[in-house]
Amino acid sequence: MNRSIDGTSCSVPRHVAIIMDGNGRWAKERGLPRLEGHRQGAERAREVVEWAADAGVKQISLYAFSTENWDRPKAEVRGLMALLSMLLPRELGRMQKNGVRLLTLGDLSLLPERAQKAVKHACHETKSNARIDLILCLNYGGQQEIIAGVKDMYRWVCEQPEPEKALESIDVEQFRDFLWRHELMPVDLLIRTGGECRISNFHLWDAAYAELYFSDIYWPDYSREELQHALNDFASRERRFGQTSEQVSKHG
Repeated sequence: MNRSIDGTSCSVPRHVAIIMDGNGRWAKERGLPRLEGHRQGAERAREVVEWAADAGVKQISLYAFSTENWDRPKAEVRGLMALLSMLLPRELGRMQKNGVRLLTLGDLSLLPERAQKAVKHACHETKSNARIDLILCLNYGGQQEIIAGVKDMYRWVCEQPEPEKALESIDVEQFRDFLWRHELMPVDLLIRTGGECRISNFHLWDAAYAELYFSDIYWPDYSREELQHALNDFASRERRFGQTSEQVSKHG
């Protein structure tokens, strides 16, 4: 039985993070524009959130737009932002019906104004929903998050009456409070689709002990069965967090 860091049973991951890779390649293989792949990927994202909620997952974070994605062709970036602006208002009713609370991770200030408004409105309207949290990672990068956390920590230390003592007191748990993940549970399972085997600057802090699962399936083709395979694989793993198997068994 899969167990958490405190030894309690956790066969279902509380927080699943997904790198939704393969939209462009899916479209190219079909002779379609890359943006059509992103449209199909957005449809799949909506379904995957619902499947995750049905499985008992409490939070699901989707890598929608990274800090590095600004370097993509300008037309593709404009299309992605327009897609975000159009789809969120359309999905709001469904999110309300399914108890989805929308949260964000990343710096929204660089997004076009229309996209910012759509995201903020959806977050506000769904704030009381409690079945599952959908965390859209927008203009997000794990390295950037850690750098911002270090800066916030420095400011906090400088404000303390005994800065050196305050600095010495900071441990792993306290440093996480300086990051952008105040409302986020630690990532239990990180999935990447599309056949690549890297985490691409996603959830670097929590990736320290997240279980990693790589799928060859392009994101638009992702299915409920594929998600269940990943969840079953997670449930079969022994999460030791630096301990031995004997220690984990003893706590169990």
